[in-house]
Amino acid sequence: MNIIIPNQQNCDRLKDEMKNDGRGKLHILSDFDRTLTYGSLNGVKTPSIISLLRDGKHLSEDYAEKANALFDKYHAVEVDQSIPLEKRKAAMQEWWETHNKLLIESGLSFSDLEDIVENGHLEFREGVLEFLDFLHEQNIPLVILSASGCGDAIQLFFRKFGKDYPNVIYVTNKFNWDKNGKAVSTKEPIVHSLNKDETILLDVPEVREKIENRKNVILLGDSISDLGMIEGFDYKSLLKIGFLNSDYNESIDGYKENFDVIIEGDGDFSYVNNLVFNL
Repeated sequence: MNIIIPNQQNCDRLKDEMKNDGRGKLHILSDFDRTLTYGSLNGVKTPSIISLLRDGKHLSEDYAEKANALFDKYHAVEVDQSIPLEKRKAAMQEWWETHNKLLIESGLSFSDLEDIVENGHLEFREGVLEFLDFLHEQNIPLVILSASGCGDAIQLFFRKFGKDYPNVIYVTNKFNWDKNGKAVSTKEPIVHSLNKDETILLDVPEVREKIENRKNVILLGDSISDLGMIEGFDYKSLLKIGFLNSDYNESIDGYKENFDVIIEGDGDFSYVNNLVFNL
């Protein structure tokens, strides 16, 4: 594991500001997939929750074909910077809503998510369990923002390790389930790729109340796009830690320009823990 700090002076300044303000002014803002979890296991890229559902034969046989058709229709809009942002956001909202309906029609059940959590394809990075324990003991909010199509699985994964603590806030896509554990409808708000930021917490006031006076933020992500998670939050100090799991030569320059700390090589949480434990 290699740690890169592009601007040591600025990084030290941010740490000093956070330490002077104390832990009562801090919250953590984090992505889930390939950030809290490893980006790869045994040399194989960690699959997304949706791909685990698709490839694990949990859903109807025609799910994959229909889901791929939705991807072909909407992904080009998602990445086309020439299209106004509001139009792209509306398209992403439509995509996620349509895909959620497809999951329901394809027979998604709560037991499918339980199976995914138990099958071993996801694994917390070394040091994350201690990180979660410390945040709980110090009552530091951890906001997990994920646009995953089945965010219920994230909470199940925390619960598997006994880390579903009250200070952990899941801002994810969730379903309503019937008495037989079948998905029947989608809970609001829907989190998609272009609204994955703290502005969505305006729709969750009880969450907003927990962080609105905690203006110092440590942001954890595995892509430059994760930096958008902080949009809409009036922070005082922001320290951005990026996990560069792969594509080093192609990505390193962009990471150096955008992150305060870069953890290369699918590394563990030792740097993050040393930072947070000493604030």
